[in-house]
Amino acid sequence: MQLFLILALIIAILAVVFAIQNAVPITITFFAWRYESSLALVLLLTLALGVVISLLVSAPAMIRRSLKISTQKKKIDEMEQALQKKENSEKTSADG
Repeated sequence: MQLFLILALIIAILAVVFAIQNAVPITITFFAWRYESSLALVLLLTLALGVVISLLVSAPAMIRRSLKISTQKKKIDEMEQALQKKENSEKTSADG
């Protein structure tokens, strides 16, 4: 987790430096839509959009993994309880 935060901070710092150095105005045309802005702003927005899309794409897999882990933990707890009961019943039958 700390490595992720450090990498995110480095990317953010590099993005800010890039934005400061690339303030050239550009025009983006998409079908009938025209938008004029600085090159840095357009590229930073594109980077942010890419991050959001990648998070949305990976979210279902992360949710599935989390659900699978929780069900497996429940199964482990049930099995440990069953084993404990079995060991206790064997111990009492051996003593009795």
